[in-house]
Amino acid sequence: MDEIKEFFKRDKFADYCGIKLVDVSPGRARTEMEIKKNHLNGVNTVHGGAIFTLADFAFAVAANSYGQVTVAINVSITYMTAATAGKITAEAREISRNPKLSTYTIDIYNEKGDVIAVFQGLAYQKRESLASLMD
Repeated sequence: MDEIKEFFKRDKFADYCGIKLVDVSPGRARTEMEIKKNHLNGVNTVHGGAIFTLADFAFAVAANSYGQVTVAINVSITYMTAATAGKITAEAREISRNPKLSTYTIDIYNEKGDVIAVFQGLAYQKRESLASLMD
């Protein structure tokens, strides 16, 4: 899994957003983000796009954890409650996988362990390996 962690250091947008990859194993990933002022929306809660980005990164890592290039083809998110400060965590888990498609559920939690959102993702496995993309 060290190769997967190394590969995802290339994700400049996740880095820009302050997202950290905490853990990865086959079909699973955990990411986290410390809430900063730039993550807040006009009503002073965490912007839905920030939450989505955290979950999407966990989804990408889990889906690519087998070393095969895997891309999203459909996603959705449901927001349960607002977050305003502290750290939020996204935990991705694989629900099903076949040679072409895989599905994932990503739960996003606040520091108290309350679920603030649930993200569902459908991914497509391409033929190439992640190693083939390394410079």
